[in-house]
Formats: sequence, C-alpha cells, structure tokens
Amino acid sequence: MPDDAKTGSVIKASADDAKRYWLEEGWSPGGFVRQVDFAAHSKGVHPLFEGIKIVDCDTHFTEPPDLFTRNAPAGMKAKMPHVRRVGNVDRWFVGDTDMGSIGGNVIAADHNKLLGRLAYENYDQINPGSYLVKPRLEEMDAMGVYAQICYQNGGQTQAGTLLALNDAGLANAIMITFNDACAERMAESNGRINCMATLPYWDSKLLTAEARRCIDLGIKGLVMPDRPERVGTPGSAYIGPDGKVSPYWAELFEMCDATGTPINFHLNASLDANSAIWDNLGFDQRLPIHALLHHAGVAATMMNFMVSGILDTYPNLKIGLIESGMGWVPFFLEGLDHQFSEFRTRENRGLKRSAKEYFQQFWVSYWFESYAPKHMLEEIGFDRVMFETDFPHPTSLYPGVQEKLADTLGGYDYATRKLILQDNAFKLYNLS
Repeated sequence: MPDDAKTGSVIKASADDAKRYWLEEGWSPGGFVRQVDFAAHSKGVHPLFEGIKIVDCDTHFTEPPDLFTRNAPAGMKAKMPHVRRVGNVDRWFVGDTDMGSIGGNVIAADHNKLLGRLAYENYDQINPGSYLVKPRLEEMDAMGVYAQICYQNGGQTQAGTLLALNDAGLANAIMITFNDACAERMAESNGRINCMATLPYWDSKLLTAEARRCIDLGIKGLVMPDRPERVGTPGSAYIGPDGKVSPYWAELFEMCDATGTPINFHLNASLDANSAIWDNLGFDQRLPIHALLHHAGVAATMMNFMVSGILDTYPNLKIGLIESGMGWVPFFLEGLDHQFSEFRTRENRGLKRSAKEYFQQFWVSYWFESYAPKHMLEEIGFDRVMFETDFPHPTSLYPGVQEKLADTLGGYDYATRKLILQDNAFKLYNLS
C-alpha cells in the first residue's frame, strides 16, 4: 500500500439509512402552502422553444405503494416492502423494519406547493403525477417538458438497510423489482419517463450482472454511490490500495465505457453536512445550508474521478452530475488545475489531462440559477450543461418552468437553446 494512502475516512452504512433518508421533522405538520395558478403555468412550450424536445434531467418518481408487492417474485410478496399509515404518515416497511417515508413530495393533489417542509405526509395529499405514469405525463405536458430523467424518492433501496435485513435473496429481489418498474414506466410512457437503475453495491458479481440486465432492458443510466466503501464490503472502493481501479468495479466501468451507458451521481450524500452547521439552529435555518453543502459534495465526486486515473483508463465513460447546479464549475476546475501544478499531481500519478480537459466526460444540470446560465455557459461549455426541475421535491422549480427557461436562455440563439434543453441530454442518456 502506498505510504500516503488513507483509509477509514467514510461514514459507514447503517441499518437505519432508509428510515433516516428523509428527516422526520420534514413532514411534521406546519409549513406554508403556496397557492399556484396552475392554469396560468400550464400552457406548454414557450414560443422560444418550439420544436425542441425539452428534457428535464433531474426529477423523482415516488415509488407507488404497490410497487414491490404487485411485482413480487413468486412466494415473496409477504416479505417485500409495503406501505403502512402510522398516524397520518405513510411509511414503508419490510416486516417490522421501518424503511422510511415516501420521500420528498411538496406538490399537492390540487397543484399547490408546500414550503418550509420536505414533504406532505401521505399519498392522499400529494400530486398523483408524483407516482403514477399518466398523471405524470399530464404534468410534463403542462410544464412543456418532453422527457424526464427520474431518480428514486424513498429510501427502500438503501444498501445499509437492505444488508441489515440479513436476507440476501430479499435484498436482491427488492433491487430487481425496483429496476423492473423503471423499465415498465419507460415502456408505458413511450420513452418519456426514464428512471435510473440502482444496483446491489454490496456484491461485485451481483451489481455487474444487474447492470448488464438493466442495460439489456433499455434503461438509460445507472445511479452510483459516492462512497461505495460505506457498505463495508472488502475491496468495494473505486480505487484499490495499489492506487489503481478496483477489480470490484472494473467490469462495470468497462461495460459502461463500451456501451455509452452513463453513470450518475445525484448530489453527494456521503458528506456529513451537519458537521459544518452550527448547533442550535432551527430546521428552516439548517436545511438551506445543508442543501447547498451537497453541491460542494458534487464537486468532490468530480474531483475524485479526475485525480484517480479512472478517466484515463475509461476515456469514453460518461458521468452525469445531477442536481448539481453549474455556477461552481469554473471555480473548482481552475482551482484543481492550480493544485495539480502545486502538488505535481499529474506528474506523480501519470494523469494525462488537465481538470478542464477531464470535464469533457461530465455533464451538469441547473434549475434555480439565473446568473450562471446567462453568463457562464461559454466558460463551462455549451455542451456540458443540461436543465432540470427536481419535481416534486422541496426547492423544485414548480411552477414557472417555461418562464425560467425564457429568462435564462432567451438571450441565446436557437441552436444553443436546443443544445442545453435537448441535445446534451439526448447524448448523455442515449435518448431517441
């Protein structure tokens, strides 16, 4: 092992990961309901974007309450995740194991938006487009969005909790059932709803086999863990003790490099944001800081790949940095290149490219920002940026999607608008 190697720097996965996936305080009674004039914001595509198939590159598809029981393997229905109402809160359970809430859902059934909280309490309260295909397509049409890339909402596939079930067959069945549902939604929506697959990261052979199966199903991308060593499986870090790509992941990386299947990192949950936030701050004070610190985590994911040598080994590997924002990119690329020079990282490690050159294997997305899309696109790269709404999460861009796009991209020519809203996503996710 190199004498400068460091181990033990990761927060380990735990049995309570799913239960704590969304803070209980986040769906407690309270908050402020913003009245939404749905009709005024449901006029479809703005004239500036006529002919562009707008792709929303970060949304969340709330797991339907019957997802796992309806599609359960033979003889396993009673063991699969199911929803119980505890008080007024819908929660997922496996047996008596609490798997957490139904996720971040702040768009109500009447289209109004809950502020100051992370979610409504149960399925009766939330917009059916959060978890059903046909209503979701109706919401997309109203927003003027052609296709969506979707991520999970609940914590049912959290590796630490699944491993703690001490039932390897059940844990794998939950993963497979989740991914099968992704393929079903894609087919039912005629390719407009594209949910990303998740993998059994605790077993190299299982994750590689499931990735191959998902690619064969036509699923458009894979969700990856920021720190896979959290699960505690020997050798599960992306880089081995010898400083080279770990054999644990090599076959998966080769598969994605060869097929053009993107790997996606959604924020960065491996950073303990709470460690940087002062004590005695209230929920509404902590959450804004917490949310923004995760963007620094995205930068950390990007930089880990850049310094690791993985991108030289797999030069066709495509990486989506999702719910990332974009304004931080120039600072971190310039800063990393400066640090490369000061610490002779490229020379010492045989890296073939600068940070700015490595960035050609990454894509980022924006939603709330105004300054960066208006003034920083050329510096970041017109072909590196995509758009998202984060529907139906707290802080999502809802309503006013078309107004936001007209404000941030209206000053560019049609070809640039099409690149940001359609072509970049089509290239990353192999959409057609």
